[in-house]
Amino acid sequence: MFRLSRMINRMVLVRALGIGIGITVFILSLETLAYTKEIMGGDDGGMLKVLHYMILRMPSVLCIYLPIALLLGTLLTLTELSHRNELAAFWAMGISPLKLFLMLVPGALIIGALQFVLLDRAVPAAVPALRALGVGDYAAAQMKLGEQDPIWLKSGNDIVRAVKANANSNVMEDVIIFRRDSRGVLTHQVFAEKAVLKKDGWHLSTVITYRRDAAPPERSASALYKGRVRPAVAGLRAGDPEQMTWEQLGRFVANGGFGIRPGYFYETWRQKRLSPLAVVLAMTLLCVPLAAKFRRGGGLGVLFGLGIGIGFLFFVFEGISTSAGELGFVPPWMAVWTPVGLLTLFGLFLMLRTERVA
Repeated sequence: MFRLSRMINRMVLVRALGIGIGITVFILSLETLAYTKEIMGGDDGGMLKVLHYMILRMPSVLCIYLPIALLLGTLLTLTELSHRNELAAFWAMGISPLKLFLMLVPGALIIGALQFVLLDRAVPAAVPALRALGVGDYAAAQMKLGEQDPIWLKSGNDIVRAVKANANSNVMEDVIIFRRDSRGVLTHQVFAEKAVLKKDGWHLSTVITYRRDAAPPERSASALYKGRVRPAVAGLRAGDPEQMTWEQLGRFVANGGFGIRPGYFYETWRQKRLSPLAVVLAMTLLCVPLAAKFRRGGGLGVLFGLGIGIGFLFFVFEGISTSAGELGFVPPWMAVWTPVGLLTLFGLFLMLRTERVA
């Protein structure tokens, strides 16, 4: 049974990766063709820059199509086995649709783990280089977003503005703290040349305080501000979740999005980073009942088209649900896991309707 499982998983992986890489190369070819002039930029060795761009973009594009490639690869494998009457032999051996699904789980998890690694490591590593190229959405001007512009933060009712911060985000310069009461009315402003983060809070130096009642400004060499504010580290101040690892997304969630976007936006993406492991299992669960139904003969094209159609509908619904989570219309966990849960329930429904093959 182990050898049989290994054979089927190898067939699925070869086909899924082949389809995924093929789609990726096709999409990248079209994209590169559209941006060739921007990529080459009139420099010598322009074709090498084109190849470099395609290599940098490959992880993010491949991640998009890996789940659908797994769906197509699994359907292709099972229908191919059925066409050669090998699937009928499985049923004759007493392998039920549920057992067949369990045999396919290792291959699905490999695809899911690959997608997670690409999303969490390869894509964030490639984004800075893509921004440096300044092509398409990765315009060079985006590199400066949040790094040269003033940094705005919120701590309770207070608003904090800093001209710049260091790479580790524990030192801010030219700081203004707008202190407000519970109604949001400004009570006083605190100006400081520098703010250094220590265990007990932000230590301000060369401080001037202006109060609302037009009293003379108060000057002091130092002061302590205990507000819970901290800017994002340099390079992440654009707030793009695509360029963040799992740990970095967790920091943005814990710090309320660092004032760039709401915390629930990053929590949605943080949970979405884990969803590929569940999506690939749901996709595989969907394929097996369709293959079991095909054992009666006929309808290969219909079943293949049905599986692809369900997969695309899932990704459309997933995109809508994720957008709802980003905007705060629904909790992040609901936005991410509702589409996966519904697809899993549909797969289980089809599985239960598929009678056991003796």
